[in-house]
Amino acid sequence: MSGSRPPHKTAATNVVWHPTIIRRAERERLLGQHGRLIWFTGLSGSGKSTIANAVDALLNERGRHTYMLDGDNLRHGLCRDLGFAPDDRTENIRRIAEVGRLFVDAGLIALAAFISPLRTDREFVRSRVDAGDFIEVFVDTPLDVCEQRDPKGLYQRARRGEIADFTGISAPYEPPEHPEVHLRPNDMASVRDAAERVVNALLRFEEDDRRTLLGHRRPE
Repeated sequence: MSGSRPPHKTAATNVVWHPTIIRRAERERLLGQHGRLIWFTGLSGSGKSTIANAVDALLNERGRHTYMLDGDNLRHGLCRDLGFAPDDRTENIRRIAEVGRLFVDAGLIALAAFISPLRTDREFVRSRVDAGDFIEVFVDTPLDVCEQRDPKGLYQRARRGEIADFTGISAPYEPPEHPEVHLRPNDMASVRDAAERVVNALLRFEEDDRRTLLGHRRPE
């Protein structure tokens, strides 16, 4: 069953959006790249953060300007007031969506690793950036493999009933239906292999951008 979100309301009524003098296109021109939000989703222990960090390293080697947003790390600061009840998890993703949107507007390639179990939440994130700027990466590691890994001992605690609303055990995970990248780590030789597939997908997006740009140029 998909989650739902009530319409978001701005608390203040006297808020006005102020356009900036420096626009996104100018920031991207300085950086020599197009802003993107690469969103890694999957069960706890699926390898999202590990693969995302490997992608970050590969892009760094290519001279790309990136920033890594990790679910656990953000809960130490920006989202430290949120728990794991359904409403809190939705608010967690909403906040990260807005942070990711700002990074994209700055011309950066943001990599976000979050369980983000509900399709409605992930589609909300997609809606916050321009078409083509969101790359959903589904790290499709089976539940039994995630449980065997259980690096934080969370699955064992969830099975004992010590953790409520735990994705895959007592709370649902809705897999992406049409992710831009579908990774099955068990079928891959290494983390680097998985990371290279994500980088290659990004490069295809960049090539599509170049073709579109050339198509819009007037013939000389």
